[in-house]
Parts: sequence; C-alpha cells; structure tokens
Amino acid sequence: MSKIRIGILTGGGDCAGLNPAIKWVVKTALDKRLQAERGTEYEVWGIKDGWKGLVDVEPGSPRVSDWIMPLTPEIVRTWDRYGGTMLGTSRTNPYSPKNDQSRKVLSNIEKLGLDVLIAIGGDDTLGVALKLAKEGIKIVGIPKTIDKDLTETDYTLGFETALNVITEEIDRLRTTAGSHKRIFVVETMGRYAGWLALEGGESSGAYIILIPEYDFSIEKVNELIIEGRREGARYDIVMVAEGAKPVGYAEFVQEERVDSFGHKALGGIGDFLARQIAKGTGFECRSIALSHLQRGGAPCAYDRRMGRYFGIAAVDLIVMENYGKMVSYKNGRITSVPLEKVIGKLNVVDVKTQYDTCLLYTSPSPRDRQK
Repeated sequence: MSKIRIGILTGGGDCAGLNPAIKWVVKTALDKRLQAERGTEYEVWGIKDGWKGLVDVEPGSPRVSDWIMPLTPEIVRTWDRYGGTMLGTSRTNPYSPKNDQSRKVLSNIEKLGLDVLIAIGGDDTLGVALKLAKEGIKIVGIPKTIDKDLTETDYTLGFETALNVITEEIDRLRTTAGSHKRIFVVETMGRYAGWLALEGGESSGAYIILIPEYDFSIEKVNELIIEGRREGARYDIVMVAEGAKPVGYAEFVQEERVDSFGHKALGGIGDFLARQIAKGTGFECRSIALSHLQRGGAPCAYDRRMGRYFGIAAVDLIVMENYGKMVSYKNGRITSVPLEKVIGKLNVVDVKTQYDTCLLYTSPSPRDRQK
C-alpha cells in the first residue's frame, strides 16, 4: 500500500469554520475503510502558524514539534466545536519582496516529506499556494474569509458565523440606542467587499448601510437620518464597512504600516462618520467597531457543515490527484476550481442589483425602529 503525507495549514485572519475543516480532512484521509478501498495510506501533519511554520521549521530538530504536529481522529475529535484555529495562523508571506523565503519553504516541504499541502485561507494565503503550485508543489486550497470576497465560490468559511455575531450585537445595541434616543454607527470588517455590512445590515434591520463598493455622501446620510426622526424614529443604526469612504475621501487606516502582503490596517470610518452625523444633524451619535468580535466564538451550524464538506472535498481532490485547485461551493454543489481563476480577483457587491444606491434599505419603518 502506498503512503502519502499531507500537510495542512491555516493562514491569514482566524475565523470560525477552520477547525471543522481540519477535523474532516483528518477523518476522511485517515478513515481505515476508505484507505483500504483507495489502496493508499494517508497521514496528516498540522503545520503551525500558517506559512510561518514552513519558513521557521527546522526539519530533524528535536524541537520540530514547535512547528508541526501529527493529526489523528482522536486528536481532532472535538475540534469542530471551537472557533479560531487549533493550528494557529499568521500573515507571513514567503514571497514577500522585502524578504523572499520561498526557497526555504520549498526545501522544508521536501525535508519534511510532505507529498501534498492543503492551505486554508483567503486571497493572500491561496495566492502563496498558487505560486507554490507553479513551483511543482502538489497543493489544494480551501476558501476562508469572513469578507466573502473570494471569487468562484458562493461561500467562504467564517462568513455566516461573523454575520450571526453582527446581528446579535446589533440586537444588544438597540436597547441602549432606544433608551437614549441615540444613533449608533457600527463598523464591520470588509476591506474591499461589503458583504458583511450589507447582509449584516439586512439581517439586523439597519437603517443605512454603507459599503466599499459605493462611495457615499455624508450629506445624504444626514438627510436620511433627519427625515427618519421627523417621521418618528427614536433611534437609528447605521452600518458601515471598514473600507467604505465618503465621496472625495481615501479609505481610513489605523496605521500606515503594511503587512507582508502589502495591506494597511483599516479602521476609523465609524468614528469619523459618527462625528459628521452629530455635527450635521445635532443628534447624539456614538460609534462602535465590532472588529475582532466578528472573527471570534464557536462556529455556527452552517460553518460546521461547510467546514465538513470542504474538508472532505479537499481529500477527494488529493485522492483523484487533482491538484492546483480550490474546493468551492457553487449553485448548491460542492465542486472545485483552478486556483489561478480565484487569485487576484474579488467577489464584490454589485451596486446595481444588490445594493440600493440611495443608501437606504427600507428596513423597519420609523415606528418599528422604536421597538
């Protein structure tokens, strides 16, 4: 019976759904009945802290367990109940122009005897996977990003749990907003794509939703808020994605420093908008950035199921020796697409068909918003 060693890692921001995917990769690959049917014996090794683990690992070192760990069904049995990633993650880019360590990664893959890699991540993590695939590494990708901005898949792990968090937090905010007749500006994640803000706003009944795909008018926002108050609204919820910006402004950043993939840390649009609303309307306005709360917590039922499906599908691609692919959920079916069709493109909100460019989703009436 032939033997194949699979390495699996998670890269980029953590989110719910990663651990379920890891668990089902392990359970599917190491299923004894399936191994007998396939005529191949698999083993799975978890690589710690994403691509950083493959950069820093010292094969043959007594401390090699600092970077990799064997995974068995017994070890991962309960992992699907937990958020985050038991393997750890990082934003390390082995192909960083400032410090290219891709040769080291290729060497370590060979020294560790890894026959196949499974990379779970978004555009950055899977972009590295594509480059390694072009170097001859057998690799499979699993889509993960709470922004849901990867193309060629209708779902990415973590999105639905993050959406639930947003909805739950807005429900809590309504009690204090209504008590004090306040406007709350809620800032969600979403660098280039506004799916979290849009669907979170729809789910929670936000009055105004602002997304990166459409530059908004501060004057129009204030006009709508004043109009709502005249009609009897006691309070309002304004949802804004971190990458959204007013007409004539650049995106708001927390700091100019960039990570190894060239991204600045966004943030601050919520605070800015709250000040502009208070100034332009005279109403009390507060802001809150949900930030990493959106990534945290146990995976919802949907992310547990999708993690399971994606994990099983990734092993199926390995069994079929169908490498250089990302597992995908399209039109109600689990399938796969070449990585090169995914990387460097964005799944963004279509402002003509999916977003009301008057900036108002007619959610609750002013009377309903008093409740």
